[in-house]
Amino acid sequence: MPLLDVSVRVRPALAGFEPYDPAFSPCEVNLSANENTHSLPAEVTEALREAMVTTPLNRYPDPLANELRDELAAWHGVARNAVMVGNGGDELLFNLLFSFGGPGRSLAVCPPCFEEYKNFAKMCETEVVEVWRCEDDYSIDADALIEAARGAAMVMITSPNNPTGDLVDPVLVRRLLDETDALVLLDEAYVEFAPEGASLVPWVAANPRLMILRTLSKAFALAGLRCGYLIAAPEVIDVLAAIRQIYSEDVLAQSVAMAAVRAREALRPVVSDIVAERARLSAKLSELPGVTQWPSEANFLLVRVPDAATVRARLRDEFSVLVRDFSYAPGLSDCLRISVGTHEENDRLLAALAAILK
Repeated sequence: MPLLDVSVRVRPALAGFEPYDPAFSPCEVNLSANENTHSLPAEVTEALREAMVTTPLNRYPDPLANELRDELAAWHGVARNAVMVGNGGDELLFNLLFSFGGPGRSLAVCPPCFEEYKNFAKMCETEVVEVWRCEDDYSIDADALIEAARGAAMVMITSPNNPTGDLVDPVLVRRLLDETDALVLLDEAYVEFAPEGASLVPWVAANPRLMILRTLSKAFALAGLRCGYLIAAPEVIDVLAAIRQIYSEDVLAQSVAMAAVRAREALRPVVSDIVAERARLSAKLSELPGVTQWPSEANFLLVRVPDAATVRARLRDEFSVLVRDFSYAPGLSDCLRISVGTHEENDRLLAALAAILK
């Protein structure tokens, strides 16, 4: 049977894309994906299990997950029509660019940041304008971003940023809303690990061009569930509701997500422990020779070590500890991103690094 040459058939905008590869390797301690590795309280685990085993699978899900939307809306003090649930934050990011991007429109981003912003933009034939962060402290050049945003359809900023861990300055967000006409998305995937009041969800009601993306993957320890949500003006939500894939959020995801959101107060000690471990891990890393790190408000730390690619390989091969290597990326030479694990996982990482870096 002759081979099919799809290269002449695929849409030109999609040529060259490859499957997503998180560079995962089997290991005993995985601190590479910013997952929540802590055990959940027994009451939360039981609530999630009950949701799974009692959910009937013979009926189609509510296409818009309205019961879950109501729960999220009540939590954040908004109306249901200001909330959209998606199959992870990725679906919502893609749908935003599919809806509001396209030929002749541009997206402004501040790398180093979440690489999927650029990938989804390219898939949707949206020009990407990059305003690079300062390499010393990874701060955003506010004036440069404002200038780029004046000609952009949309701006996407992660807060806390991945992989650098810093929060966006609310003053910059205010300027973007006041001095440009762009839609402004704040990706708050890690905001539960930041200080109280870091989220700008309360701003949405008075600023219809501001959109906030949240997820249950990190603080809620549901990365495998694929459930994210957007808080935005009802007019934005209406557009996304019209173009989204039907039934993208299955019945199990809706049911388990509902149980997790209702149990959110019981998860506070887990988040607090991760924040405490972040501080302890940072302090211990500062004692190791050749390590540079940056302050983080997320559940990970960005560190620079000599010959980071080799360090990462030795951690994996000799100590069965996996971290994320960013040393290949522009602006992140010799940088590793280390997720904050449990006390025991962090100790194992620290011991391994000490042995490698001594």
